[in-house]
Amino acid sequence: MRKFWRIAGWTALVLVVVLGYAGYRTIWGKPFTLNTLANRQTLLFLVKNPEIFTQVGIADGTVFDHHSDKLAAVGVAKRDQDYADAQQYLAEVRAFDRSKLDPQEKITYDILVDQDETGLAFRRFDWLSSEGLYPIAPMWGGEVTLPSFLENAHVVKNAKTARNYVKRLEAMGVKFDGLTAEMLRQAKLGVVLPKSLLERSLVLVHDAVEPKPADNPLVTSFVTKLADVKDLDPKARDELKAQAIDAITHAVYPAYARMQAALEGLRETSSTQAAGVGRLPDGAAYYALMLRQMTTTDYTPEQIHAKGLAEVERICAEMDALLKAQGLDKGTVAERMQTLARDPRFLLPNDDAGRKQALDRFQQILDEMNAKMPAYFRTLPTTRLVVQRESLAAEKGAAGAHYEPAAMDGSRPGRFVVTLRDLAELPTFGMKTLAYHEGIPGHHFQIATAQNLKDVPLIRQQTLYSAYAEGWALYTERLAAEIGMYKDDPWGDLGRLQAELFRAVRLVVDTGLHAKGWSREQAIRYMVDTTGMHEAEVTSEVERYMGLPGQACAYKVGQLKILELRDKAKQALGAKFDLKTFHAVVLENGAVPLTMLERFVDEWIASVQAAH
Repeated sequence: MRKFWRIAGWTALVLVVVLGYAGYRTIWGKPFTLNTLANRQTLLFLVKNPEIFTQVGIADGTVFDHHSDKLAAVGVAKRDQDYADAQQYLAEVRAFDRSKLDPQEKITYDILVDQDETGLAFRRFDWLSSEGLYPIAPMWGGEVTLPSFLENAHVVKNAKTARNYVKRLEAMGVKFDGLTAEMLRQAKLGVVLPKSLLERSLVLVHDAVEPKPADNPLVTSFVTKLADVKDLDPKARDELKAQAIDAITHAVYPAYARMQAALEGLRETSSTQAAGVGRLPDGAAYYALMLRQMTTTDYTPEQIHAKGLAEVERICAEMDALLKAQGLDKGTVAERMQTLARDPRFLLPNDDAGRKQALDRFQQILDEMNAKMPAYFRTLPTTRLVVQRESLAAEKGAAGAHYEPAAMDGSRPGRFVVTLRDLAELPTFGMKTLAYHEGIPGHHFQIATAQNLKDVPLIRQQTLYSAYAEGWALYTERLAAEIGMYKDDPWGDLGRLQAELFRAVRLVVDTGLHAKGWSREQAIRYMVDTTGMHEAEVTSEVERYMGLPGQACAYKVGQLKILELRDKAKQALGAKFDLKTFHAVVLENGAVPLTMLERFVDEWIASVQAAH
């Protein structure tokens, strides 16, 4: 029934969009509310970005599904239309008198203005693509994200979504060619992938086309899904499989070949490229904007770098004390952590049996934590979080784990997705913290709570701000220690501190790469020498920062702000402070900039004080 009403509500919104733009101030003689405007703008955005439409999970496979057979356009025309849309949306929002809106509408108003203004600030950089900084790159590039999207996000639940999957496969070649064209356009403007990102991209392309078309994961995973589609007979399934193989053979693989040739053609230029974006035209201004977007603060690179160094010093001191308490007092903190990471006590077998053990252990950790959450949260997700392995197509360039939100129509559960390419990168003393961050009570609680907010537009139910979302997830790592999840588990607590150190180091490394001229090798060495993490994992991380400047700074900046606000509330309220309510204040308005979050906490403090 819940699913029915969600689809019915979005059906009504589709009708609003169909009404056209001219009469947007009234609908059927009634005032057009800000929430309706926000939903209309969101739906128009989703229609132009069908992959995001599918990821949100609304109406796929229904009579209202006119998107799940399409892929978003790529190129300058798409980029410039996005800017034009943002300019128009901003004018529509500002047509409302903010002073006359209710409190929740004011939040929506401020978020819409912030989103549009932030997006428009990037217009000055003509070399940016419709896909952001690098259209082709390890982890963030379309050659990685699109196959992963089709494997993991495109739900094959009936004949329509099965046919649409094939149509999307057929469209992949065009989209890949668009990515290649954008990369070559950027090269003419002085924007070329650094050598390590280019070489890793070539490896990913090579690996993608290595299987025979029939053995490509895009086909084999599709065949597995087809087996559960009840409105398809065996003949129809065979036909769809054959069409998928044909699409891989004649559309996808040839486009990969053209992409590979273009990458190889840029090798000589790439070899001279520095790691950070400071080398790009107006690169310092670009990085400052990325930091502002990712952290929702006005911190300069120098301020963030200094915060990182201070946090590194504090956390290393805590780790040193804990290591000495376990009898480990020789060498640096990093060297002692490297010794632990190689200790057979903390390693699972590096084979399929070990991978199954890892998945089972993660599920156990999450279920145990979930059972304790009613004591600390007043709003709890209603569905179980599912653990699964990262897709093979994305695993080589992926980070340790990530969270994939549930579809809003209930067709896909929330998932904790873990990279298991090499279990030497996953010592068991770090598993709890990884599960708490990506799962419970980290991203799963934050995103599931937002998805279930009532009487707010769709944009308020999405993860809009990295500093808020990643700051919350890192905050929950500390919360887990505070509520006793590492009691009698000093090794797990060391894993927690190492993970927090890792996020502090990110502040140093990201600003080092993009504002201080650090090389890739310098960043890797500093990170390994400070954290003791596995060099292969650190290398993937550093290349991630090279490809998405500023994002890695969101975690620690956000966590520090949430902890600061909690301390502020405790000091102001004393015995009246309630942790459940604090968590509700943080989570139950959805994702917001950190400045807005501080406003919410201040208002809560004032309301409690006024009531007493």
